[in-house]
Order: sequence, then C-alpha cells, then structure tokens
Amino acid sequence: MKASLNNYRQSPRKVRLVADLIKGKKIADAEVQLSFLAKRSSLPIKVLLMSAVANAGVQGFAPETLIVKNVRVDKGLIMKRMMPRARGSAYRINKRTSHVIVELAIMAPKKEKFVKTEAVAEKTKKKAPVAKKTAVKKTTTK
Repeated sequence: MKASLNNYRQSPRKVRLVADLIKGKKIADAEVQLSFLAKRSSLPIKVLLMSAVANAGVQGFAPETLIVKNVRVDKGLIMKRMMPRARGSAYRINKRTSHVIVELAIMAPKKEKFVKTEAVAEKTKKKAPVAKKTAVKKTTTK
C-alpha cells in the first residue's frame, strides 16, 4: 500500500525532518503527530498518509491494522533562478523540490507472554549438582 507526492515545492532536507517522525508508527499516532506539528510539510504529508490509508482500504485492509512502514523523501526537480547582485553580476538561487513516498504495512500480531505453571516450573528447576564419588586406592604398608 503506497502513495506518492511528486515535485512538492519544499527542499528534501526540511521534509525529511517531518517524515522521520512518523516512521514505524500506527496510523492514528502518525496522524495526531502530524496534526500538531508546526512544520510546513506536515499538512501535505498528512494528506499523503490519508491517501495511502484510503488505497489500503480499497484493497480491504482496516486502518487499525496498519503502520507506516517507510517514508522516503527523494530530491525532485531543481528550478534555477537568478538574483541580481552588485556590478551587474547575478547569483543563482536553487528552488528545490521533493518526491515523497509513503509505504504502509500490516502490523505484526503481538506475541502472548508465556506464563509458567507450577508443574512446569518444578521440572525446569535446576537441581544441585551431585558430587561424584571417586575411587581411592588404599595402600597398605607393613
């Protein structure tokens, strides 16, 4: 279950700060995290996450069973602009874009903790080691 956002007009370095926060989280936790985050890229990533959840819903998966497996932020197009500087020169300004890909996975079921019963506990108790008797030669002197 994937969703992608191409040519998002913000630098990948800034978008990765937000993307790393939601990796490995449940969908509900990631959504809450993005809702209250004061970063510009949090809203587009939240919309992208909800798109991936909708894609999973079409395939028959419940949102409660999903986690954010991976959020990949790659560099996109770089728009090159010029800024006039002193004495007729110009400096280049790079306006960077990002490609964001969200991947979801199904949560692994939790393993139940094994509780030992008294009978099993007694069998597994370590017994004190028994010292082996060694034969001692008796020497008689006359």
